[in-house]
Amino acid sequence: MSIQAKFAIHRGDFTLDVDLEVPAKGVTALYGPSGCGKSSLLRAIAGLDRHADGFLKVGDSTWQSPHLFTPPHQRPFAYVFQEASLFQHLNVHRNLEYGYKRLANEDRRISLPQATELLGIEGLLQRKPHTLSGGERQRVAIARALCVSPAFLLMDEPLAALDQASKQEILPYLESLHDHLEIPIFYVSHTMEEIARLADYLVLFEQGRIIADGPINSMLTRLDQPLAHGDDASAIFEATVSGFDETYHLTHLKFAGGQFSAPGMALQLGQEVRVRIAARDVSLTLERQASTSIQNIFPATIAEITAEGDAQVTVRMEVGSDAMLARITQKSAAELDVQVGKQVYAQVKSAVLLA
Repeated sequence: MSIQAKFAIHRGDFTLDVDLEVPAKGVTALYGPSGCGKSSLLRAIAGLDRHADGFLKVGDSTWQSPHLFTPPHQRPFAYVFQEASLFQHLNVHRNLEYGYKRLANEDRRISLPQATELLGIEGLLQRKPHTLSGGERQRVAIARALCVSPAFLLMDEPLAALDQASKQEILPYLESLHDHLEIPIFYVSHTMEEIARLADYLVLFEQGRIIADGPINSMLTRLDQPLAHGDDASAIFEATVSGFDETYHLTHLKFAGGQFSAPGMALQLGQEVRVRIAARDVSLTLERQASTSIQNIFPATIAEITAEGDAQVTVRMEVGSDAMLARITQKSAAELDVQVGKQVYAQVKSAVLLA
């Protein structure tokens, strides 16, 4: 099952030319700088802006073609904007009921209590929107979107209007949507922290066109794409909590290339988590080191190398079936004789547990 979208959008000096096919499951992130066409594509998918030659197919249902245009109110989607836009005269419970009560019983796939629990707003139901914080308002807006039981959820920079504290408050709830709902989500953002935590599939925009798309980790570690070359270049790994070291308060996380040890023991055995490793926090060695403070060391095979100016290189390695990046100096690369196919050990100085 996939989502297919093809649109040619012309507006003044701006042109958006999109021909895209992505999985009809999980979170697909639309990423790129402001003004590159992400929100324009979302509005076209929603049918809010009509483009005569557009094509949109969600799973087995064609919503738009040159000979067909399903109006927005007949498309089974929900749209979450940057601003919550709640009904100010209604309390939270009645805001949630607004769309829910208009659904036939047989179309109610997400219950009002389920939406309330997923967004953690059980204690807010009797309050009016003006009494809520920014993060609380946005959680209510997302819950309201879920209450119409959408087959497709569109989210247009839902955290952009929030301060950093509110973003950190709401991100775990967005992760819960990813973990508990089976509906596809298109998530627009230009913030890599959000993308790294939430996305399964990444679509990279630049000046009105899609320059690449694919699974999140393969996109982050592609040396032919810009995300692998900035100061925050990193790789993402899906891992499972496999055990604990109670003596040293470490949690063991198993992934395709081995096992991480991370400080803290707040997770549950078997819990699935996501780990982010910055390229600048990975060093290389030709032999496995024994006398070192670095605990996370993995055998790796060098797959690709590219220069970063005159002083550094980025190395992409295969660690099990996953890809990892290392940013090292040109001098180190020469002394280690770094070349494609060479067996090395990747030493991970630190890793960030995202969820």
